[in-house]
Amino acid sequence: MNAPPTDVLVVCIEGTGGWVTAAEELVSGLRRAGATVELERTGPVPRVRTFALTDYTQARLARRAAQRGIARHRPRAIVYCSITASLLWPRPGAISLDAVAAANRPGRHGAWQRRVERRRLVQAPLLLPWSDGSLQGAPSEHAPALTLPPPVELDPEPPPQHDREIAALMYAGDPVKRRLDHALAAWERARRPGETLVVCGLDGLAPRDGVDSAGRLPRQEFRALLRRARAFVAAPRREDHGIAALEALACGCQLVTAPAPGAYPALAIARALDPRLVADALDPRLIVDELAPAIRHALDDPLPQYASEAAKRLARFTPEAVDRQLADAVLPRLLSDQRAAA
Repeated sequence: MNAPPTDVLVVCIEGTGGWVTAAEELVSGLRRAGATVELERTGPVPRVRTFALTDYTQARLARRAAQRGIARHRPRAIVYCSITASLLWPRPGAISLDAVAAANRPGRHGAWQRRVERRRLVQAPLLLPWSDGSLQGAPSEHAPALTLPPPVELDPEPPPQHDREIAALMYAGDPVKRRLDHALAAWERARRPGETLVVCGLDGLAPRDGVDSAGRLPRQEFRALLRRARAFVAAPRREDHGIAALEALACGCQLVTAPAPGAYPALAIARALDPRLVADALDPRLIVDELAPAIRHALDDPLPQYASEAAKRLARFTPEAVDRQLADAVLPRLLSDQRAAA
């Protein structure tokens, strides 16, 4: 006897650790809301030379994953995790997205993706943008949207600043996108003897004074380091969402950052908490000049209520808030929309 159809199939590209984690969190949340859910992954994604070819490779793997999942589980609804996962879909489904190709694939980098994306944003039964800025660049007329961020768990008792032995921490999984060179230059200018910047997410970082490399870490080990760090330094070229920065705030770290295109919800929170820690320069040549004094403000003169105020501003990102949105709005819409089940 055949098993009953699965409520929701989630399709995930294994391109970045952040997307895999977000997909797994979505599956867990949907299950807590009472749905039967299956996760279909693409498997490892080969490295290719251009953004256009990268997106095509990933979209093709996502199509195959969706086809496998549809054949195995006969889902009532599908959620594609990222706009790229939906580009070559075999069947319409909701799209969970941090950004659209119109915003992060300019010029030749998005020559084919932007054209296909416009159709998908209209054809999808539901869009699940991670933040209010995730649909920047989307067509004015698109499918209904419900904001659904990946959950960020608040540290219930973040250690006080004086108990944190690591001066600063940085995530540099993509050193070019994260402007690792700018951050290291700012740190070299700002640091004092005995202070260390720990760089995570990157293997093979050349040793230098005042900088340690933690390499690639599981999420819980990364959060453990955040609890030991006084500041989190970020200088991204573009930040479509920025889970690492949100987790830093959730763990009581002060966020020292530069402005960047993209939704980047942690940026607005950081400015509201302590504007001294946020550089104003958009010109990459000036970022180092502004990041260095911001780092010193964080280390020498931290505001006493920074962590508690950050926790208040992160309320909409907590697992409890995300679970309520899933149960009250997202899941009923997924399962009642006949286009998702067509």
